[in-house]
Amino acid sequence: MKVRYLLIITLITLLLASCGSDTRANREASESPQKKIVLKIAQNSSVNHPYQSGLEKFKEVIEKETDGNVEVNIFPNGQLGNEEQEILGVKLGVIDATIISSGSLAPFVLNIEIFNLPYLFRDQEHFYRVLDGPIGVWMGKIIEARINCIFLGYSSFGIRNAWNSKKPVRIPDDFKGMKIRVTDSPILLSTFNAFGAQATNMDWNELYSALQQGVLDGGECDVVDLLVEKFYEVTKYVSFTNHFIGTAVFIFSKKKYDRYPPYVQTAILKAGRAGVMAARRTQDEFAQHALEELKKKGLEFFPVDKDLFIDKVQSVYQKYADKVGGQKLIDQIIRQ
Repeated sequence: MKVRYLLIITLITLLLASCGSDTRANREASESPQKKIVLKIAQNSSVNHPYQSGLEKFKEVIEKETDGNVEVNIFPNGQLGNEEQEILGVKLGVIDATIISSGSLAPFVLNIEIFNLPYLFRDQEHFYRVLDGPIGVWMGKIIEARINCIFLGYSSFGIRNAWNSKKPVRIPDDFKGMKIRVTDSPILLSTFNAFGAQATNMDWNELYSALQQGVLDGGECDVVDLLVEKFYEVTKYVSFTNHFIGTAVFIFSKKKYDRYPPYVQTAILKAGRAGVMAARRTQDEFAQHALEELKKKGLEFFPVDKDLFIDKVQSVYQKYADKVGGQKLIDQIIRQ
């Protein structure tokens, strides 16, 4: 683990050196609102992903609110590193902002793992009711403290399903012997191990080639990701496990935020909210279209016996409940 983080810090240091001139320019810009401020914002998915729609809305709003004194450059497809590196970039003030998954955030903010518990949320409406309420606000403050960032809001990366290239999965036993990629969340890794799969963590941008080469048998994501990341080219069978709803978090570097004049800070908060809502709308609108397109492309979809999957993950709740806030908090979320 220490070696891993040393490598990440080294990468961030190199990026910081390469961006030195941009950092100086932003510092000068903060001293004079007449000079243009250039924001660097990263996201790890393709330009067709709802994340990108959210960031483009952020760009539109902040550039308008500041009369063009702020310019936003968006770097999709992991151009500035994987999600872990993007989080560290925000923490260290190397990049201004990013939208990242709760799974990637979990090693930095253990509490957010509560949102990764399988079958915690009944549906998307329940999901947003919790995240927009007191529990979501409480979590946002923890994220700010741990990452040294400004929390701008939550969106979603969809209702997640499992898929593979080997055979249909209808019951947990069908997963036996399959290597399934999940995000870097201890709870999600434990969930798929509980299902009976060999849960494996791998960088999102390496997943396609790993599937293509047969290193992995499958993965888990929502139908939007299946379409925009073209995983339909390297998989066949999709099971409606609906095991969790992905929480995405939009964060802005506090180191950068504190350098900017008040009118820019106000614009960041307004644009952040607009960006989050745009990402949500795009995700919701795109999901049904993506499902229809994937069927046309030959993917096969299968219902599952969800009760069997829920039974399998009771061990995950027993293992992690106390670590992520306790059973009382879990019950509070379920009741909302």
